[in-house]
Amino acid sequence: MDIKVTGRKTTVTDALRAHVDEKIGEACKVFDIEPMSVDVVLRYEKNPSNPSPAIVEATVRVRGSVIRVAEHGTDMYAAIDLAADKVTRQLRKFKTKVVDNRQSGPSAADVVPVPRVEDLADLLIPEEEEDGQLVREKFIELVPMSEEQALVQTDLLGHDFYVFEDAATGMVNVVYHRKNGGYGIIKPKFEVPTE
Repeated sequence: MDIKVTGRKTTVTDALRAHVDEKIGEACKVFDIEPMSVDVVLRYEKNPSNPSPAIVEATVRVRGSVIRVAEHGTDMYAAIDLAADKVTRQLRKFKTKVVDNRQSGPSAADVVPVPRVEDLADLLIPEEEEDGQLVREKFIELVPMSEEQALVQTDLLGHDFYVFEDAATGMVNVVYHRKNGGYGIIKPKFEVPTE
């Protein structure tokens, strides 16, 4: 398994790298899913009023799916420990939903392309907001899949929503987390022409 550790505006010491290899590496080895690679970004938030300035962002690529985890801690070691625990939970969910319970047809892991590193980096770096201004434009590749597969991808990526092409209808749909729990889906409505 390949673990790449980088620091953003911070130096990655040998001790930090060893701690990442030990904690996050062990979390990934437990599930023995191949191929798997992990990108870990370590950074500190420079806000003096923040009690948890250490941030660890881990992106696990496994069998064509992406699992993203971000955790805050009082120090970098605590944040790494929290991130490793969350990686374990997300990999367990991935293994249960995608690997062990394969439905008929391809799974979400088989049909969803792995995002480019540039796309993931954009998700990790907060944008400076400007009132009424478009600050970012992103292009996505729509992949045909079922609603269930889209829900799995939403959970694995840790996003509030996921845009996909419904394999049954060929239409673009959006699944999203509802604030009061559960999921919602947005589907296009077309008027039937009258004669």
